[in-house]
Amino acid sequence: MKLTLSELASNVNGKVIGDQKCIIKGVSEIQNGCSGTITFLSNPAYNKYLSDTKADAVFVDDASLLNGKNGIVVSNPQFAMAKTLELFFFQEKSEALIDSSAKIANSAIIGKNVSIGAGAVIGNNVKIGDHSEIGINTVIGNHTLLGTKCRLHSNISIYDKVVIGNNVIIHSGTSIGSDGYGYVTVNNMHKKIPQVGEVIIGDDVEIGSNCAIDRGTIGKTKIGDMTKIDNLVHIAHNVKIGKGCLLTAGFAIAGSSEVGDFCTFAGQVGIAPHLKIGNNSVVASKSGITKSLEGGKVYAGFPAREIKVYNRRQALVNKIEKIRKDLDHLIKSKTGK
Repeated sequence: MKLTLSELASNVNGKVIGDQKCIIKGVSEIQNGCSGTITFLSNPAYNKYLSDTKADAVFVDDASLLNGKNGIVVSNPQFAMAKTLELFFFQEKSEALIDSSAKIANSAIIGKNVSIGAGAVIGNNVKIGDHSEIGINTVIGNHTLLGTKCRLHSNISIYDKVVIGNNVIIHSGTSIGSDGYGYVTVNNMHKKIPQVGEVIIGDDVEIGSNCAIDRGTIGKTKIGDMTKIDNLVHIAHNVKIGKGCLLTAGFAIAGSSEVGDFCTFAGQVGIAPHLKIGNNSVVASKSGITKSLEGGKVYAGFPAREIKVYNRRQALVNKIEKIRKDLDHLIKSKTGK
């Protein structure tokens, strides 16, 4: 595919700076730019690569950054690049095919134009919506509901009685609906508590590889619409995640905690059980949340505090360390030791 800068600008609602007829054949990273491609600049940390990039054009949000280079000015360069990637790497949907080696229960209801890969297993009373794709060796347990236009990659385990909405993407190795970690200790014996609840996943959710989402003990584990989950995330029983949340790698949340809408958690954040996190919270990486948090604030540290409080405490620790060194130096100068 070949597109002019003018054609690309129309696709992203941008303004061309420079040669409108410049031909673009693909995309590249700004630090590893290639001739014939367009790149983007959204993070100021990458400004240093702009002058030397070999890419023929750049998406920017400020025309002055181009400094003589061809480019397209847009309000959000990263979003413009995402739309451009869709143009250059558009994947036509293959013809719907149910592989002969797939095992599908007679009571399962399969929608129109559904693809089911080799070795997949579809349980009793499963319902799969139109235009969905089930990957190789993926297992869908009994009484599970899957919406329309979902894509389940290979080697996924969906347990019984899971409800999955429309336009959901689930990547390989993920398990949904496994038993939560529930035991009661009596006379030094750990008795398993039956996990008989459900998992409900909303529309437009994406779940990365090797995630584990436990079913509720009695009630429900819920993932809200539009939430995006990175690889290696654990969501325990009876957890409620609101809509539009971003959960990145290594995030783990213990049982019965609730997260509001549009919250963001950086890598390796942990949340203790039975807590509530308010809407629009942002939590820095490796933070440990041990008490409920108000919404609309940024948090960091262990235990997690508002980031301005966390930064003051870190500054105080550094100051105490300097005072200790100064005191050691003073003692040595007075005593010679």
